[in-house]
Order: sequence, then structure tokens, then C-alpha cells
Amino acid sequence: MITVRKSEDRGHFDHGWLDTHHTFSFSEYHDPRNMGFRALRVINEDFVAAGAGFPTHPHRNMEIVTYVLEGAVAHRDSMGTGSVIRPGEVQRMTAGTGVTHSEFNAEKNQRLHLLQIWILPESQGLPPSYEQRAFPESERRGKLRIVASRDGRDGSVLIHQDAALYSALLDKGTRVEYALPKGRYAWLQVARGAVNLNGQHLAAGDGAAIQNESALNIEGEEPAEILLFDLA
Repeated sequence: MITVRKSEDRGHFDHGWLDTHHTFSFSEYHDPRNMGFRALRVINEDFVAAGAGFPTHPHRNMEIVTYVLEGAVAHRDSMGTGSVIRPGEVQRMTAGTGVTHSEFNAEKNQRLHLLQIWILPESQGLPPSYEQRAFPESERRGKLRIVASRDGRDGSVLIHQDAALYSALLDKGTRVEYALPKGRYAWLQVARGAVNLNGQHLAAGDGAAIQNESALNIEGEEPAEILLFDLA
């Protein structure tokens, strides 16, 4: 079964410096029908004005993944980390027992476009930690490249949950397949472009909750960038 969450049905707020879309209930957007999917709790699509960003604020007991589509994120946190995240890089921050951090658009003349993803950890009170990895376009073009996993396999960032995250860049007509093991669930998020998922059209910003499907066939209807979550 595939249940589509259309882009236009997401929560949306335009704060001037921040234009944000919430796939699931988040902050002032409360949607009891869409509180997350399995361990996947948040997918926010953010457009941040040049030089603007999120001042220092706290988090606890959450796996936070940042996926940049355009521009660059300047990150600072209470663990002493200072970094810049660009397209093709994935950042994972385990908030655990508590961390404060800030995220700003690192560019003075370009809008920042990113996905902010929260995954519920498998246990509370983990030590805070940070990880950042680059995944070249050549590794994601026409194939599903694992970028986050419970065991950090194949160079992916490590997340403290029985979940795996894949990224792919699809040209028009390019198809990727994914075998979903029995008892597993999946979420497909279209970051850019449009795809066909098992016969269903999905455009940019659309997501799809997937269960009781053994095989996923994803074909680019136009050049597309997708994220696929394999969830317990």
C-alpha cells in the first residue's frame, strides 16, 4: 500500500527570512493525522534567505539529519563543532542528553534550500555526537546510495535507529529498484523533479508512506532527486 502525502497538503509558513514546509506536525503546525511515520518524525523543507538562519537553540533525544539541496549551511554547536554543509554532504547530529546549535545560510547572495530530518532514536540519553560525510554525485546518479544507517555501512553516517536512508539522482527515464523486506516500511520523499513510484506520480515536495510492498520501482519522469527511508 502506498499513501501519498502531497506537497500542497504540508504545513507551510513564510516568515520572510524562512519559507518552510512541514511534511509532519512540527512547531506551530499541529496535524494529529500526520505526526510522523514509524521512527521518522520530521521532514522540513526550508528555504533560508541569504545570511539568515536559526540562532542557537537546544535539542534533546533526537537524531537530526541535514540534507542540503542548494547553497551552504554554517553549523556551530556546543560540542565545539564548526562546519559548512554543502550539496552532496549529509550531516548527522545526535542530540542525546542535550546539545545547543545554530544553523545559518553561509552564503551572502544565495538562498539556502535544505531538508531537515528528525528520526527518533532507539534509546534515550545517548551521548551527543556529530558526523558529516560527502557523497559524490557519481555515487548517486542512477542508483540508490546509502547515506545513513544504523551500522554506518558503506561509508554512511551512523544513526541510532533501525533505519537506513538512501539518496538517488535520476535522469528522465532512469529507473531504480528497491526490495523491501517483509515487515519493513518505507518513506519516499521527492526533493526535486518528479518520479513514478509503482505506477503513482510523485512531484517535488511529495512524500509517500509505503507498507506491504515487496518491490519498489522508481522511475524519473523528469530529472529528480529523491530520498528513500527504510524503516522498522
